[in-house]
Amino acid sequence: MNAPSPRFRPLKFGVTQVSLSGDKGAVQYLRAQQPLQSWSPRMADRLLHWASEAPDRSFLAQRVRSADGTRGDWRHVTFAQALDAARRIAQALLDRGLSAARPVVILSENDIEHALLTLGCLLAGVPWCPASPAYSTISQDYGKLRHVLDTLTPGLVFASDPHRYGRAILATVGEDVEVVTTESSVAGRDTTSFARLLATEPTPAVDAAMAATGPDTIVKFLFTSGSTKLPKAVINTQRMWCANQQQMRQSMPVLTEEPPVLIDWLPWNHTFGGNHNFGLTLYNGGTLYIDEGKPTPALIGETLRNLREIAPTLYFNVPTGFEAIAGAMKTDDALRRNFLSRVKMFFYAGAALAQPVWDSLYESEEREIGERIVMTSGLGMTESSPYGLFVTSPNVKAGDLGVPTPGLELKLVPTDGKVEIRYRGPNITPGYWRAAEATAEAFDSEGFFCTGDAVKWIDENDPHQGLRFDGRIAEDFKLATGTFVSVGPLRARIIGAGAPYIQDAVLTGLNLKEVGAMIFPTAAVRTLSGLGPDASMDEVLASEPVLAHFQNVVDDLAILATGSANRIARLIVLATPPSIDLGEITDKGSINQRAVLKHREALVTALHNDTAPNILKPRVRQDA
Repeated sequence: MNAPSPRFRPLKFGVTQVSLSGDKGAVQYLRAQQPLQSWSPRMADRLLHWASEAPDRSFLAQRVRSADGTRGDWRHVTFAQALDAARRIAQALLDRGLSAARPVVILSENDIEHALLTLGCLLAGVPWCPASPAYSTISQDYGKLRHVLDTLTPGLVFASDPHRYGRAILATVGEDVEVVTTESSVAGRDTTSFARLLATEPTPAVDAAMAATGPDTIVKFLFTSGSTKLPKAVINTQRMWCANQQQMRQSMPVLTEEPPVLIDWLPWNHTFGGNHNFGLTLYNGGTLYIDEGKPTPALIGETLRNLREIAPTLYFNVPTGFEAIAGAMKTDDALRRNFLSRVKMFFYAGAALAQPVWDSLYESEEREIGERIVMTSGLGMTESSPYGLFVTSPNVKAGDLGVPTPGLELKLVPTDGKVEIRYRGPNITPGYWRAAEATAEAFDSEGFFCTGDAVKWIDENDPHQGLRFDGRIAEDFKLATGTFVSVGPLRARIIGAGAPYIQDAVLTGLNLKEVGAMIFPTAAVRTLSGLGPDASMDEVLASEPVLAHFQNVVDDLAILATGSANRIARLIVLATPPSIDLGEITDKGSINQRAVLKHREALVTALHNDTAPNILKPRVRQDA
């Protein structure tokens, strides 16, 4: 007998039918049959709308931090309070003559002041840029921060904590740029308090400035991660952001059923946290609880604490976050009970979600509520605002992307044995700020943005099921035999096989005979080793239990391999984590394969010359 189909908590999918044109094997065009409906011309209109319709509803919340650093009760800001603060800040920005040529740059993490400053920018028509906090707090040379400031030439720089950000400010921010901080000041530098901005009395100039903005007004700059070159400043317009929010409402009807409640850590300098999640909260009149946790050993406890207290209606995270939550829910009854009480949809992005994590989540859900929560995903990027594709079924599998959102046209272009996906629509950026050459290179002759992402059909005979991810075309390479190695799917297979001890994998073997893998381990590998906390990472990785685990991973992968292009012939686990200064990783945890290969070229050579320590090779013959 066949096992009964799993039961899911109800979730509607907005787009289930697509139109496909073009011949199979040639360029094809794909779009949703559902047309895109009208959207608000400005995001500021949504703030005014909710301040009128639901003035006392909590829009933002964050735990109050005491003098000793502990986090206490929640501080709430209603829509009415947010509008009042935004009007005051907008007037202060107008008084300073800020503009796209002299925008606002925000150095620090998500917090209420950060949010209020961006709302003030919205009303004033002054673009802002949330820079990666890691550029100021982790970087040692401030190279990327200097690049951000040189590209944008800001008129005002904000940082919440002058003690954490003071060194970076003194090293990179010119004396002609005003510095604003939430508390105290930067030693040795004139500093404006955030309270001074809030004390500004608004005038009719604020309303006039907002009325002067329109669909083509630049609302913000978001920098790319800089996979191959220095990060580029992606222009985000009002049209892009607003159209994308309407696209989300039509693809995810759950957004229209009730005001969403989010508890979210995703950084606002990334489009996932800043455009997608902050945007959907504002556009749909929801409440955003700012989670100061993060899926790292040091900070995951704060996220779990928040989820025991705040029950979201939707929950977004990256795979490492869901992995940590899945592990905790196995034994944490309070977490499981509150977190699952009213959530209607999970959504992951950024990397592949390993099947063991998926299975663990389903097990906890069925145990607690007797049904599963639909785990959704899709595809997007900074240049697409970011929402582009979304799954169409509760039976989603790792790698499924689904179909295009209404109003977005896809162009599927055969390229070197793969199919590149390209975008054209109202949510697509007009280009990169002060980078005309890079902008011209990013679009094809028909005006489609070239993503570099490869896709394939979930079912070649049923385009309505949509597309699957097939890696990044630029990451793929050829072996000496001329055989192409498809990096994306193979990397996901490695991470899944080594869960929960693999953070990420970088594949090697360009112009060589075999594929190799360099593994970045998770912190859990220390527990696996059985060694104490004082053991070095080199000692941990050389321990017998760790070597045995990864030997089994190599063996299991070899059994599933069908040829040299997807057979890991040699593997090494790295003690040195990826470097943000060298561009090997973003602060969200995304690995830059090219940067890792470039900066660890000597190790790649040693791996393939059998001179690196603790190289693991499959004990299974290739012809077995």
